[in-house]
Amino acid sequence: MSGIDAMLISIIPSIGVGLLFWYVMRAVIRADRNERAAIAAQEAEWDAQQEAAAGSGHASSEDAPEPDSGVNGGAEGSGRETSSSQG
Repeated sequence: MSGIDAMLISIIPSIGVGLLFWYVMRAVIRADRNERAAIAAQEAEWDAQQEAAAGSGHASSEDAPEPDSGVNGGAEGSGRETSSSQG
């Protein structure tokens, strides 16, 4: 085996691990992007429902439940203030 062959054989595992890392990180970033888009769409739908309810006089924002943002179990950490903290 020549020096070039040994060098190529020794670098192939590192290239493979690098490609695997790139693939996994790409999947994580895409999943995060899709989740953020879905949450934004859900919040936009919730806001539209709140505006429609407020416009028709059926319910106030204090009577309506907070949107479920998923992992945190409510409006907590979603950047929204809860209706009880609005003064």
